[in-house]
Amino acid sequence: MENTEKHPLIEKQIYIRNMIGSCCVRYLKSVFEKNNIHVLAISPGEALIAYHTLEMNERQLAALLDQEGFGLILSREKRIVEQTKRTVIELIHELNNLNSIVQKSDYLVEKLGLSYQQISKLFSKHEPITLERFIILNKIERVKELLLSDDFTLSEIAYMMDYSSVQYLSNQFKKETGYSVSDYKKEELNLKKNLDELY
Repeated sequence: MENTEKHPLIEKQIYIRNMIGSCCVRYLKSVFEKNNIHVLAISPGEALIAYHTLEMNERQLAALLDQEGFGLILSREKRIVEQTKRTVIELIHELNNLNSIVQKSDYLVEKLGLSYQQISKLFSKHEPITLERFIILNKIERVKELLLSDDFTLSEIAYMMDYSSVQYLSNQFKKETGYSVSDYKKEELNLKKNLDELY
């Protein structure tokens, strides 16, 4: 077997599709390490890696990520779309919508450094749904979680998730899930979807 020391170690910043949250970071780090790819830095959506050209090339790297349900992002526009998804998920699932203090549009504009119109247009160009729809689907998933946790009243959940009223939340929940809020809670249904499989 040829000695890899003779071959250069390539250091590369890569951007990764469907890499949402810390569990994906841990999983992908172990996948890289099993495939002799050195992880220099990794966070949701991106990684700084190093590998020997004898053992890996960009095509093999792309195939490895695809095989694991991720994907290599090569264009700037697609990177922005992926960053938009992560920002929406962070706002809704991790920050609980900042208790409605920050509007979703302002938060996205601040994080991405683009106007809301630009972000929305890019999202629709590269995804099969609109940004507004993506936000709604994430809000419904978070509401499902909050309903089953029993930590908040429906009024508090509506406020946290930036609904103008409990009625509006209830109507949207029924439309999206087929269940009323009370039935969902009473039956203790757990119909949560993975965040990378909402559509």
